[in-house]
Amino acid sequence: MSSEQQGAILAIALFAAFADGKKDDLERENIRRLAESLAGDSQEPNLTRLYQDVLLKRITLASAATSLTDSGERQLAYEMAVCVCDVDGRKNDAEIRFLTELKGLLELAPRETAEVEREVEAITDMVQYAAPAAPAPLPAGPAVITVTNIPEAELDKSILNHAILTGALELLPQSWASLAIIPLQVKMVYSIGKVHGVDLDQGHIKEFIAATGVGVTSQYLEKFCRKLLGGLLGKAAGKTFGTIGGAATGIAFSFATTYALGQLAKRYYAGGRQMNTGVLRDTFQNLIGPAKQMQAQYLPQIQNKAETLSVAQIMELVR
Repeated sequence: MSSEQQGAILAIALFAAFADGKKDDLERENIRRLAESLAGDSQEPNLTRLYQDVLLKRITLASAATSLTDSGERQLAYEMAVCVCDVDGRKNDAEIRFLTELKGLLELAPRETAEVEREVEAITDMVQYAAPAAPAPLPAGPAVITVTNIPEAELDKSILNHAILTGALELLPQSWASLAIIPLQVKMVYSIGKVHGVDLDQGHIKEFIAATGVGVTSQYLEKFCRKLLGGLLGKAAGKTFGTIGGAATGIAFSFATTYALGQLAKRYYAGGRQMNTGVLRDTFQNLIGPAKQMQAQYLPQIQNKAETLSVAQIMELVR
């Protein structure tokens, strides 16, 4: 895939991120910082310039779509757009209109888009972004914690188990598998708050995650961008983009983000929720480095988990 085609797909993903017209200033800032961060890793395409071009309308959705001449790449762009629109909940009217327009610009027939739409909508319907009353246990590992006064070692084990599971989801070829990562992180934060006697609602958990600098939309965009630029994407329209077998860099972000988020939540709620946004973000950044180093240690377990995960298990986990 050429740099021009990569840039076109990334531009379409950014258009999808802003399609709902509701992104708050914090999430926009998260996406901007993401573009700057990834621009340092890959000069082609220049993601900082691409972000500005999309935001300032110097590039159009039509021109990005026209750059994609391969059927597999066009479907990949559409799949990513659907996932970006659905990552923070069911699509609103503006996002539906955007996807309808995109489907026409990419000249995709209903049969070419129906499967991914069904898959993404199925997992979105099952995801309850409000905090659940009784999180489901993780397969082949310790249960997600829902009781108070548990040993700290058990809480750490649950956080690690969540991190391994979210890392494993990044190894699956299904485009929608990464959508399960956000609700699993939400359940984890909910459980940690519950351990410390705090009942959390949907709004609080999302604000907590966003305050660390990894908002819902920007976090999914980072996963997608790193996979695209690293050649780690799975299949679209029967065409394989890169390989996923030993994609350590593709799972490091999800493992480390989940682990650091869990450790931060443990400190935050144990300390009576005294950290402001600046302290939360700084503490998270201090935790993310060691978490990335841990990922290499647990890579065999992550790969083993990916080999045993089924679609039914994933659906049950986010139900």
